[in-house]
Amino acid sequence: PQTRFVLKKALELGLQPIVVINKIDKPAARIAEVEDEVANLFLELATTDDQLQYRTYYAVGRDGKAWEAMPDSSAVDANIEPILAAIVDHMPAPKIAADGSFQLLATSLEWDNYAGKYVVGKIERGTVGSGQQVALLTEDANLGSAKIDKVYVFKGLGKVEANQASAGEIVAVTGIKEAQIGQTISDINNPEALPTIELEPPTLSMYLGPNTSPLKGKEGEFTTSRQIGDRLNKELETNIGLKVDQEGIGFIIQGRGELHLSVLIETMRREGFEFEVGRPQVVYQEKEGQKLEPFEEVAVEVPLEHAGVIQSEFGKRRAELLDQQNMSDGTLRLRYVMATRALLGLRSLLITATKGTLIMSSVMHGYKPKTSDVPQQRNGVLIAWDQGTTTPYALQNAEARATLYVGPGVTVYTGQVVGITTGRDDLDFNVTKEKHLNNMRSKSSDGSVQLTPAIELSLEQCIDFLEDDELLEVTPQNLRLRKRELDRNKRKRKK
Repeated sequence: PQTRFVLKKALELGLQPIVVINKIDKPAARIAEVEDEVANLFLELATTDDQLQYRTYYAVGRDGKAWEAMPDSSAVDANIEPILAAIVDHMPAPKIAADGSFQLLATSLEWDNYAGKYVVGKIERGTVGSGQQVALLTEDANLGSAKIDKVYVFKGLGKVEANQASAGEIVAVTGIKEAQIGQTISDINNPEALPTIELEPPTLSMYLGPNTSPLKGKEGEFTTSRQIGDRLNKELETNIGLKVDQEGIGFIIQGRGELHLSVLIETMRREGFEFEVGRPQVVYQEKEGQKLEPFEEVAVEVPLEHAGVIQSEFGKRRAELLDQQNMSDGTLRLRYVMATRALLGLRSLLITATKGTLIMSSVMHGYKPKTSDVPQQRNGVLIAWDQGTTTPYALQNAEARATLYVGPGVTVYTGQVVGITTGRDDLDFNVTKEKHLNNMRSKSSDGSVQLTPAIELSLEQCIDFLEDDELLEVTPQNLRLRKRELDRNKRKRKK
């Protein structure tokens, strides 16, 4: 999906891509098949006949080798110059104006504690230097002036400070604290805005707020609503795809999919924050009185032996099959379009069902009218009845009813999710119960208890697992699934 998306955008801009088939030295290389797949992709996406006349090069990128035609052996002496020459000879030069007043479109933002915000972009016109006064613009308004502190040019993977840079160079400038992606930085005496960048709207939202569990404040360094809010505001400085709204003592964060939000959650966790998050929710759009929801194009590669479970799960979630191919390596490649709402929780389920052999990726497909709700696919959960420390005796009894997510000797609290049951209903269970001793039994006999190792869920798996009435407690040390309402009597009354 990523290759398809990038190629589609390139062809829409009228560009003439150069195809490079890399890793031709690998034993599993499928060069002829890849050539056919690329040809079919161009036929599907090309908007003019000229775009079908693309050049193909073959490479071993690790060794810095490339050829215009497929070599007899990758051991043949070569260098990367054929690809560099193709870029110079066949790709159009960037349209820049060396003369004239300075103009730069902000296309990316970076941040560090030393220099603050870096505004990254290509100089479209003129030159820029440290200490220069500039104007910050949108297409509709002049947002004020600022002074450029330092100018950096890129060298390899790093940045090097420069006194001045000219049109055509990609630079990072500091000192413009209010700049956002899509805005223009221009000469203060001749403020002219460039066409802005259109940003895709968020597709998912989720609640993020201070931890409210009985164990709150015991494992994190930053735990208050104010500290979490300050961190999210700092994230907004560089994470342009993120939106944050206050809701009570917590926040609603919106982003471009599960991965986007998961990266933020994991980053905050490693920084010492303690908080709780809710189940991801789809962000709907209203158009002409109709409610629209996001859809994604999903690509799956899986061994043929697991094809049945893949097709079954996608069928339950009302996915539309676009394409199906049997590959030469014994795998099946499937391509679906499905609602983002139906995709939530699917990845973790399929990874387990295919014993980790699944390769799955997705990309935004667009918005369509809202479909009917997908019934719950997950089983019920095993919920801790009481607060305390789990015992082997209690967990041995619980294993007959559920797959456990906690092992012995773990501190749990009432309402915490400790496993997934074999049925659809939730079950409260005392996992802290100890064996009563009498003259016929001794405590040492507990040593004979043999437990199946508890399943340890990753952050992504925990987020996928959540239902609407559940929360995920996130601390630097632990991830704990729990019910929103910890009191079992109150939960029963709400049903």
